[in-house]
Amino acid sequence: MDKELFILFAENVVDQTETGRRRSMEQVEKKRSEKMQEKLMKTRSIIVSGEITQTLAEKVAAQLLVLQEMGDEPIKLYINSQGGHVEAGDTIHDMIQFVKPRVLVIGTGWVASAGITIYLAAAREDRYSLPNTRYMIHQPLGGVRGQATDIRIEAEEIVKVRSRINKLISESTGQPLAKVEKDTLRNFWLDAGEAREYGIVHSIISKYEELPV
Repeated sequence: MDKELFILFAENVVDQTETGRRRSMEQVEKKRSEKMQEKLMKTRSIIVSGEITQTLAEKVAAQLLVLQEMGDEPIKLYINSQGGHVEAGDTIHDMIQFVKPRVLVIGTGWVASAGITIYLAAAREDRYSLPNTRYMIHQPLGGVRGQATDIRIEAEEIVKVRSRINKLISESTGQPLAKVEKDTLRNFWLDAGEAREYGIVHSIISKYEELPV
């Protein structure tokens, strides 16, 4: 066989082998993820992790509805998120309040921005935090380019969203609206203890057995 042809053949075989290996690993990872998800559903647990996107919101909303059909026992929702899409956070927030079962939220890692909106969907006595979780509230971010009319409309919408979220935080924590409006002008960070004093967190726990389930 011609040397160059042999090299091309060998490279093609290696490439196919690597492609097959990657495909096999992806399939294994997919099955592992499906099994883990199945176990979580059996224990009535949902994990909200990473950026809050519309895709994540649809997934969590579906899980909440399925668990509602499976029984009335409490649902445990673990959240570790830097925030994300405001409306996606609203979707999960509203669905938590919509479903019949009691939803316990457990903050872990950090809960920020749209993550706070989700966290505050639970009744105050159902909001738990692991010891080292950090919390952050702020005004919604926004940016738009285009004609002056578009910029004005976008700015008006941001003001409406900011007002709505500030009201939600105030009502959910017991803090005066004026204080919340001042605190959210910048990124306002709290550790678990400070978040409990603020009214965001109800109980700080370090063991699963401390949950009322």
